[in-house]
Amino acid sequence: MSGCMSSFGGMSPVELSKGLNQLKSEHPSLLAQLEGLFTLTQRIEADEIEKNFEELISKVNEFKEALDPHSEREEGVLFPMMGVYIGTTSGPIAVMEYEHDQAKAKIHEFLEKADSTQIVEEKKNSAELVKDAYYILTEHFAKEENVLFPMAERMLSDDEKEELYQKIQEIK
Repeated sequence: MSGCMSSFGGMSPVELSKGLNQLKSEHPSLLAQLEGLFTLTQRIEADEIEKNFEELISKVNEFKEALDPHSEREEGVLFPMMGVYIGTTSGPIAVMEYEHDQAKAKIHEFLEKADSTQIVEEKKNSAELVKDAYYILTEHFAKEENVLFPMAERMLSDDEKEELYQKIQEIK
């Protein structure tokens, strides 16, 4: 059923073009950073707060610096290119953008609260925001790798794949 929409769902393995492969290859380092953040949130939950909370702030800032250009490559280049074919107001692209927004909002709220948070319980609650972002993004990356990127590979023309690669190189 190669002409059917279900064939876009990433059912069979597909070799990704260099632009999509680059986006996918950015995930492992982001996931490693997320795992570190998650570990820090667990330590904070276990009342190992002072040292770990300061480290969490620092590591979240580092993570945000790595996540922002990755997100821009997807939101600014890949999603609009796919949106030509499948739209952006509902369906996979809308879901992906929503998840980006949710995770970024959690990170932003954490960083905003972290500066003024002094009380132990507030620090624990703030760390919970990072944990929420962890859950959103780990699931999100899996969806991209297993569904969205294979869908894009099947959907985009060779010229569009080259354009995707060239455009994402411009985002540092």
